[in-house]
Amino acid sequence: MQPGQPPDMSALLAQAQQVQQQLMEAQEALAIAEVHGQAGGGLVQVTMKGSGEVVGVAIDPKVVDPDDIETLQDLVIGAIKDASMQVTLMAQSKLGPLAGGLGGLELPGM
Repeated sequence: MQPGQPPDMSALLAQAQQVQQQLMEAQEALAIAEVHGQAGGGLVQVTMKGSGEVVGVAIDPKVVDPDDIETLQDLVIGAIKDASMQVTLMAQSKLGPLAGGLGGLELPGM
């Protein structure tokens, strides 16, 4: 585009369509990707899909104490939070670069 000339709308539309396609592909890849979160030095581990769905929980028998359920609950929550943070970081790394193709438009969460 030359200074003083209107933007080439067909080029802008083509760029928007390309970014939209890349975004859809990245979202599909994120949905099936898995991350692992942990707490208690790995005594509690959570597997989570990029969509946020928890698909696995592993608990070391050493942390199962019927007289101290609260600690186990805290470890499970901590592992879920860790996995959720991993999903957020993965999404930012995969989707963040696509925001540059939107001509300065901000994407929520990027």
